[in-house]
Amino acid sequence: MRMQAIFNGEVVAESDDTVVVEGNHYFPPDAIRAEFFTPTTSHTTCPWKGVASYYTVTVGDRASEDAAWTYPEPKPAAREITGYVAFWRGVQVQPASDADRSGS
Repeated sequence: MRMQAIFNGEVVAESDDTVVVEGNHYFPPDAIRAEFFTPTTSHTTCPWKGVASYYTVTVGDRASEDAAWTYPEPKPAAREITGYVAFWRGVQVQPASDADRSGS
């Protein structure tokens, strides 16, 4: 299923190859529209995935700090999401509509 991450009305990531972990869709690195992402200094640690790094997502005049995260070097149990990006804090992740798919 093709999934989209949308913030402030703009698709910031889209892929039919997301990986679902703990209910979150992780988008492959090449599915991310880099112009909307700014790395932050925030990090968290998951006991089984490892250290997560965060991005602020900015579209137009709206920004959501630490709204996206990735595991650049996850622990072995989470290696399938290496470099993949997941979202929260106002970024909506949803199936792409038929109208969106027809244009790609």
